Amino acid sequence: METERQAFEQLVADALDQIPESLGRQMENVVVMVEDWPSPEQLVGVRGTLLGLYQGIDLTRRSPLSYGGAMPDRITIFRGPISERVSTEAELVKLVTTTVIHEVAHHFGIDDARLHELGWG
Repeated sequence: METERQAFEQLVADALDQIPESLGRQMENVVVMVEDWPSPEQLVGVRGTLLGLYQGIDLTRRSPLSYGGAMPDRITIFRGPISERVSTEAELVKLVTTTVIHEVAHHFGIDDARLHELGWG
């Protein structure tokens, strides 16, 4: 399902708005971006389709001594792969939301195995 970039970015923003305020306030030094497709560098070591990517040092591994002055962590949501996987707007909204929540969970230190257990895999 083809989606205009601006509409897709709004879906990502809507998904971020669904994060409880108490958790949202804890998100530190992280930027969320939309890209059309992953770069070759982002695909290194990846098996399967990459819908989103968290790059950074999750909150559980940060300390004042090791994290001071660090560049912002990045969450990238990929419009192309997500759009290819869905055929309806409802499916698109659900997959964008799941992908955003999945990548934000990585920011909080939750790994893929636990996310799959929780249904956010």
